[in-house]
Amino acid sequence: MSPDRELVLTRLIDAPPEKLYRAWTDGELLKQWFAPKPYSTPVAELDVRPGGTTMVVMRGQDGKDMPLPGVYLEVVPNRRLVLTDAYVRAWEPSAKPFMTLIVTFAEEAGKTRYTATVRHWTVDDREAHEKMGFHEGWGLCADQLTELVGRI
Repeated sequence: MSPDRELVLTRLIDAPPEKLYRAWTDGELLKQWFAPKPYSTPVAELDVRPGGTTMVVMRGQDGKDMPLPGVYLEVVPNRRLVLTDAYVRAWEPSAKPFMTLIVTFAEEAGKTRYTATVRHWTVDDREAHEKMGFHEGWGLCADQLTELVGRI
């Protein structure tokens, strides 16, 4: 993969991989941390299996919904999730694929090395994602995720 199409966020989180994986795969938990506040996540429908669909909706303060449909490509419990928006359900292509997300949970010194790698179809897509606030937004979400896994 060409690094010019990739964005990466990594954190060492004081929680076991199982808790982070659960926060990514339980819709009710995902709703609590997925969107950077003040955005919310009113919908998180997750069929966590290879080929399973995901529909997450982020809602802005203005009430505007941003649906994020996708399909799971790989699921390794407590270790790795790979999702893409290249498909909207089953193997039905989306109108405009934007990214593939690889989330890993690696045990490290009693904590978890959490890494979210976003691979974009084009350099322009990666640049657009950066301008949308990838680092700030995904960083806020990682903070919210850390806070949540400390409670569950």
